[in-house]
Amino acid sequence: MRGAAGTLAPMAPRLFWVETLGCPKNSVDSDKVTGSLLADGYLPAPSADDADLVVVNTCAFVEEARQESIDTILGLSDSRRSGAELIVTGCMAERYGDELAQSLPEVDRVVGFGGPISAEQLARAGVTPDGTWVPVTIGGSAGSEPSVPALDLLNMPRPAAAAPWAYVKIAEGCDRACGFCAIPSFRGPQRSRTRADIVTEAESLAGQGVREIVLVAQDLASFGRDQGQGSKQIVELVDEVSSVVDRVRLLYLYPSELTDPLIDAICRTGVPYFDLSLQHVSRPLVRRMRRWGDGQRYLERIRAIRQREPDAAFRSNFIVGYPGETEADHDALLAFVEEAQLDWCGFFTYSEEEGTYSADLDGAVPASLMSDRIFELRDLQDDITAAKRDQLVGQTVSVLVDEPGVGRSHREAPEIDGVITVPARLEVGSIVDVEVVSAEGPEIHAVDVDAVAETLESLR
Repeated sequence: MRGAAGTLAPMAPRLFWVETLGCPKNSVDSDKVTGSLLADGYLPAPSADDADLVVVNTCAFVEEARQESIDTILGLSDSRRSGAELIVTGCMAERYGDELAQSLPEVDRVVGFGGPISAEQLARAGVTPDGTWVPVTIGGSAGSEPSVPALDLLNMPRPAAAAPWAYVKIAEGCDRACGFCAIPSFRGPQRSRTRADIVTEAESLAGQGVREIVLVAQDLASFGRDQGQGSKQIVELVDEVSSVVDRVRLLYLYPSELTDPLIDAICRTGVPYFDLSLQHVSRPLVRRMRRWGDGQRYLERIRAIRQREPDAAFRSNFIVGYPGETEADHDALLAFVEEAQLDWCGFFTYSEEEGTYSADLDGAVPASLMSDRIFELRDLQDDITAAKRDQLVGQTVSVLVDEPGVGRSHREAPEIDGVITVPARLEVGSIVDVEVVSAEGPEIHAVDVDAVAETLESLR
């Protein structure tokens, strides 16, 4: 296009939108996709409807997540502007790539992990799609031996920090063989980053104003094992990152890897938050899940942590209705939830995953019974969480202000747990002491301690 003087008018930059589904690990992957598009001159769109390129980063963990991914893809397809491209990536794309491409004619491309998202990246990489499927990573079908991605998301750049906290992925893939989980079949074996790379990323984020770093991985506590290192690797990493930022939080800890040195390292971060991947407590059912532990061992570990740090916060997730789950198993889980008094719990009905060990097990639990059991558990935990929050009323807590009027203490992981409402005048990115004045379920309300002191002083 030429302007009035006959010169070439500058082309308007192309706009993109990334829709992220699933867990925090997916959020990191979306950051990497965003970083690659920004490097190519794309700009973020104010909404998906305004974008020239719409990317859906899907989740494939359970059937409910897959259905949400499909619904999101179709919804964005209907609302996108004329001529906009719709790209599907993430776990669902990696696991069902060719099948997804064939069944969703609305989609322009389905791209595997680390694959070229935009047409420009596709051309630069010299990759020819197989129809609309871009199989950059060949993860193998569920149950087969996976391969390492050609373009690993771990090594791609990320955009500048947009909040005073950030996820940092320290490893990709998983070497475990849990009976219900298909993740290793499409995420591949564990591949840990070097400590130096992670610390460099943490330093860069700290320089951008990040005060809290959340370390994530499929199997966080096994960090470095694939490099021939022992369990001390994760402890040393936590200490190194803690020297860079004010807060370090760890998500997804396998219970057998929660050693005393790791517990001590977590407590040293100032964020005594323990996200334990338990899944169930009945010993026979845990063995059927091909996992370690039982309710008694978990309780002993939780008690030991509380003895070290009485203010420690706990989160876990549990699967309801795994094949063979009996009423006795369910009662054991109810009793555990009551006794453990965890701050946060997620409960999920069992989802049969093709190619997994559990897909061939007998003892299927009827959907109606799973629904009854999960309702009972959620009802119990809601009361526990509410009571835990009520206990904070009148206490002074230190919060990181995430955005105007919203803060988090060590008890709340970003995007997962409840929040603390704080005075809007508190500076985003500041860490301040506030006094909790009321609680409403998972949300609690607090006032600035300094402001309260100033008010009291003025009344004297």
